[in-house]
Amino acid sequence: MALKRNFQSLDTFSMSSMTDVIFLLLIFFMVTSTIIFPAAIDVNLPQSSEQTSEKPVTEIYIDSDSKYYLVVDRNDSVVEANTAPRELSLDQLTAELSIIHQADSTRAVALYADSVVDYGQVVNVLDMAARNDMHIVLATKAKTVKK
Repeated sequence: MALKRNFQSLDTFSMSSMTDVIFLLLIFFMVTSTIIFPAAIDVNLPQSSEQTSEKPVTEIYIDSDSKYYLVVDRNDSVVEANTAPRELSLDQLTAELSIIHQADSTRAVALYADSVVDYGQVVNVLDMAARNDMHIVLATKAKTVKK
């Protein structure tokens, strides 16, 4: 005795499981992208309670060995972007900042100076930016509140 089963094929495809997978992937990439530290130079920043909302596209680093590095954001269309940190002397840095200021006078520059760097070197870079009429932001770590 042969039994026949009625199999009906569905004309529609359920996308709910695919939507769940895409949503989980989106959450995963959003979480992991915030973990990436943007600085290429290891700089131990001093702490501060004030933070700025300005997002500079040009960054100057002074590491613990008192070496100067310049990084220009890759999304920058005004000057030639160079995301790799370039080691420069103070005179070369002055020339580069002058070129950047001529291309965009409203540009903000972030200064990342290691906490062991001599205060005079930080003031030299701030003075150089002031002579070029540039807006400079001194980067610091957020101060942790102890309870």
